[in-house]
Amino acid sequence: MPRFDFPEAGNRGAGALRANAGTNAGTNANMGVGAHAGTAVSARLDTSASRLSRRRTRLARRAATLCAALACLLPLTALAQVKIGLVLSLTGPAASLGIPARDTVALLPKQIGGQSVEYIVLDDASDTTQAVQDTRKLISENHVDAIIGSSITPNSLAMIDVVSDGETPMISLASSAKIIEPVDAKRRWVFKTPQTDAMMASAIAEHASAHGVKTIAFIGQADALGETFYAEVAKFAKLHHIDMVASERFNRTDPSVTGQVLKILAAHPDAVVVGAAGTPAALPPKTLRERGYKGLIYHNHGVGNNDFLRVCGADCNGTFLPASPVLVAAQLPADHPAKRLALDYIARFEAQHGAGSVSAFGSYTWDAGVLLDHAIPVALKAGAPGTPPFRRALRDALETTQGVADTNGVVNMSATDHIGLDQRARVMVEISNGKWVYQPR
Repeated sequence: MPRFDFPEAGNRGAGALRANAGTNAGTNANMGVGAHAGTAVSARLDTSASRLSRRRTRLARRAATLCAALACLLPLTALAQVKIGLVLSLTGPAASLGIPARDTVALLPKQIGGQSVEYIVLDDASDTTQAVQDTRKLISENHVDAIIGSSITPNSLAMIDVVSDGETPMISLASSAKIIEPVDAKRRWVFKTPQTDAMMASAIAEHASAHGVKTIAFIGQADALGETFYAEVAKFAKLHHIDMVASERFNRTDPSVTGQVLKILAAHPDAVVVGAAGTPAALPPKTLRERGYKGLIYHNHGVGNNDFLRVCGADCNGTFLPASPVLVAAQLPADHPAKRLALDYIARFEAQHGAGSVSAFGSYTWDAGVLLDHAIPVALKAGAPGTPPFRRALRDALETTQGVADTNGVVNMSATDHIGLDQRARVMVEISNGKWVYQPR
């Protein structure tokens, strides 16, 4: 608390003491004249004391006002902190995607552009309704400046209306291109770091065509991820003159897909594409192998973590997936644009969680942090954190990201492209004895 001195009041106090001393002397010397003089002096002292009292009152009020003003500044200092909310699937079927993302949060910068950064993590339990509730809470109660999440496509799609209404930029960690396309009035607030399903489906079609595949079947989750990935697989299969001969769906919580697999086997496809994410994606390939299927099996890039390898086991040997460069960073050519930063992220993550613990889903969170690290200093020029001008400027800064390298490639966004990655952001990987093996083109 500042110190307040009153020099003027102090001087007048000394003068009053001197006047009292003079009054006493006059009274002792001559009681008659001294009485009148004493009365006059006393009147003057009363007036002086009154003025002194008023001045002291005014100064005290000014001091109180200044103290109150300083106290009011304290909340403003707190508001200057940048707040980033995260909606992650930490429990439920998609937990293997959300947990590496949460573990990456500890590695994100605590200060950007001279402002401290707070990260608030909420669990959507792999549930769409919970994801919406979490998003509303982060915006209305925590007053976050941006949101990272959700881990999965259905939840990310459900969050779009909320972040648009709250005019808060969101960086999704899910795969579907529908999260950011087309960039309309609502999706102008939404960005994403993972490769789109279109990018990955085209990689599957290219690899299948090169390996002589003429017919293909699809089995995917009965949700937005499965539907959008199927549409892209069918589109690129047709472009490569590959016939789609079967299409099946299953729920993430289903204990068996035997009925769907039997229908696929009856169509005798050369290859099967599994459009699913996390450990539930292990069920179709395991069932296909149990039923003796010998053709090629492809996965969506939503299986890029060690939990999937553990659950699928030997049944996934010899299967393929288009993946983030992070999974095989050490195996990439030296000139790959993502190699250096991917290795740096891996070293940071594994220093905390052990060798072999890294996954693509953690890297997507890291890349969201990279984007914010570049955008926040730009947005700070337009307003203070916690204000609408800052959030709008942050959205604009994300949209104009150019030439920013991250663990998946080089980001060049625009008003019509809210991911900004090109084909260098995907690599083809084979699963071999529980390991990811890079497949050069």
